[in-house]
Amino acid sequence: MGGLDDDEPPAKRVKASSAELRSLLNTSSSLLHIGCLGGPMAKPLPFHGEQDMIGSKGVIKRAEFVRIITKTLYSLGYEKSGAILEEESGISLHSSVVNLFRKQVLDGNWDGSLETLHKIGLVDENLLKYSSFLILEQKYFELLETNDFMDALKTLRCEITPLGINKKRVHELASCIVSPSHHVLLRFANLGTETSNPGLKLLEELQKLLPPTVMIPERRLEHLVEQALGLQRESCYFHNSLDSSLSLYADHNCGKDQLPSYTAQVLQEHHDEVWFLQFSNHGKYLASSSNDKSAIIWEVHEDEGLSLKHKLIDHQKAVLMIAWSPDDSQLLTCGMEEVVRRWDVHSGECLQVYEKTGLGLISCGWFPDGKRLFSGVTDKSICIWDLDGKEIDSWNGLRTSMTSDISITKDGRHIINTCKGNVIMLLDREMKMEKLVEEEQPITSFTLSGDDNFLLVNLINQEIHLWCIKDDPRLITRYKGHRRSRYLIRSCFGGIKQAFIASGSEDSQVYIWHRGSGDLVEALPGHSGSVNCVSWNPSNPHMLASASDDHTIRVWGPSKKVDLKPTSEGHSNGVVAHRQCNGHCK
Repeated sequence: MGGLDDDEPPAKRVKASSAELRSLLNTSSSLLHIGCLGGPMAKPLPFHGEQDMIGSKGVIKRAEFVRIITKTLYSLGYEKSGAILEEESGISLHSSVVNLFRKQVLDGNWDGSLETLHKIGLVDENLLKYSSFLILEQKYFELLETNDFMDALKTLRCEITPLGINKKRVHELASCIVSPSHHVLLRFANLGTETSNPGLKLLEELQKLLPPTVMIPERRLEHLVEQALGLQRESCYFHNSLDSSLSLYADHNCGKDQLPSYTAQVLQEHHDEVWFLQFSNHGKYLASSSNDKSAIIWEVHEDEGLSLKHKLIDHQKAVLMIAWSPDDSQLLTCGMEEVVRRWDVHSGECLQVYEKTGLGLISCGWFPDGKRLFSGVTDKSICIWDLDGKEIDSWNGLRTSMTSDISITKDGRHIINTCKGNVIMLLDREMKMEKLVEEEQPITSFTLSGDDNFLLVNLINQEIHLWCIKDDPRLITRYKGHRRSRYLIRSCFGGIKQAFIASGSEDSQVYIWHRGSGDLVEALPGHSGSVNCVSWNPSNPHMLASASDDHTIRVWGPSKKVDLKPTSEGHSNGVVAHRQCNGHCK
């Protein structure tokens, strides 16, 4: 290709030196203006000095722009290209004084670098002192390594101490005279890692300290580009794609097609209303519970199809809810005012039954360590068990409501539960302090965000409220549009960085809102009965599941043309036509 013998090795094909390349560019000026497709190429713009501006907005200083590109070329290892850019643009990456300073630091010429540092023209006296301190510290360590203790002591007394900064560090340095072996650990601790070239590490530290006009920070161009991509991502209203989809070639913009808004699969193994469902923490499984007294573990495959893994059928009453262990190896199921069962996800075997004589259990959950579990009890207490079924604690007086939702933050420090009909209590177990989320309307359910900083609160008046609970609780956003009059409807966070809110509804639809703005972006038809619960796959932002009174679970995806996959022999995936009532009304 291009007149070169394709059989020649690649190294031979690119043998031309930078001097030859410049000669070629100078002698073939006609080629500068013709691109590979015959179009005109941009000529270098004339340079009018340090403050010459470029770009359509006129806010980019040409000299800064060129220096940052040059710095990037050197950082990427393109030494020749960087040198050519400096020569062709007439804009040096560093001044001659700074170049000398860098060379002296790299060569370990500590006295010379100190002298040059004062010639750079630093205005801030403290900055000059701190930079001098770092250089003198390396000089001190080097003298100790050569057993030149007298000169080391002189450096400490006459050069480092008079700077009058970082007295604690000066005392640490003095201890190295008493214990010479101590200086090795101290030096490496200061550099951050052991290195054969302390000058290189020191230069990196000085670069962080000195103004960017003196030495451009490492990876500055990468930082600017990442910042620009981040702003594009944050301003993308429907953003629900992985960061790998971001490109430098075009501005980023997601459409609604990134949202899970089309039915990808219908699961029909339940024989009555499906009340609850939840994806596992790693997104590899989905569990559902039903009024048919069963819970089902579904496996999520690589092609995003789901299949039945285990049907759990030992409960004597309807199964209210389920809870995944932190490592997804076990599952809790809670019967309606009955017992809690612990199951092995791999085998489907029931490992333990938890119950209280004369009382019923109405919720279940795990402590972050995976070694304890808790449950709400019909006497309004919260009971804690170990894995073997031994009751190890009981918290009384925390609840005055039969609402079943209870959460514990990932650090195990905060207990969150509904303590009154319209109040959620956040109890700090360590500080013995409590905060309250107070609503004007009765609360039907709540969901804790993945980062433990937000609560999604469902209310009886057909509103969902987002509360920030990081410090003092405050209401952030309201979500409206779904229908709720008689039954318990649950909502969830979801999508990339949990940027969306989804909820079930009594009008048989699934609702999706933009979390930040509160705008309703989708209302998904498909079910033929009330949608009781939704769950967004934490590992796949394009997968959402919904549980309905029509006995089915719908799995939603972003594609309009995904074939509905059968879940068992003899079952079609058509939507059940007749409406069902919801058996767990409030």
